Amino acid sequence: MEQESSTRKTIVKMLKTSGPLGVSEMAKRLAITEMAVRRHLNTLERDGYIDSHIVRQSMGRPMHVYRLTEAAEDLFPKNYHTLALDLLGEIDGGLVAELFGKRKERLLHKYEPIMEGKTLEEKVESLADIQNAGGYMANWERTEGGFVLQEFNCPISQVAGQYGEACECEQQLFEELLETKVERTECLAKGGGKCVYHIAADKKGK
Repeated sequence: MEQESSTRKTIVKMLKTSGPLGVSEMAKRLAITEMAVRRHLNTLERDGYIDSHIVRQSMGRPMHVYRLTEAAEDLFPKNYHTLALDLLGEIDGGLVAELFGKRKERLLHKYEPIMEGKTLEEKVESLADIQNAGGYMANWERTEGGFVLQEFNCPISQVAGQYGEACECEQQLFEELLETKVERTECLAKGGGKCVYHIAADKKGK
């Protein structure tokens, strides 16, 4: 099983570096049978990492070639946080705060229509869905004093670890979307095991 996974990783890397390839060429490079290659390709195609299209040749029958999909890009390491930190490091501290503030306003404008007309509980559920779509691995539950939202992953933890404005603006965003008091009691960017937000049941904690 481990060997099969390794072969699939090699196929993905091969398609990344060489571009679209046919089964016979891949079999030749891997020194395995075409049938074995097709088995791996079926798995990769099922998982959404590759697709195929037909290439017409000057001689002979048309040939199926395989290429990586956009989803396959997630299989390769990305260092976006390094670029973000480098760029933020060149900006004056006051402008960094302004930058995160503008991001909060943009997200607020984007998500306010989703919250319109909903109860607080429905808003908390929608907020968890929004955060999950962003990769935060969020869940929520009702408590005696309101609700608790937990996030087990932070896609921007590298940036938030150096710029507290990111976390502050997220908390403000939650308060404005939910229209109630939100308190953060644990934070991944500050060494916590998760981000925990306590959401008051009454408006602005009154």
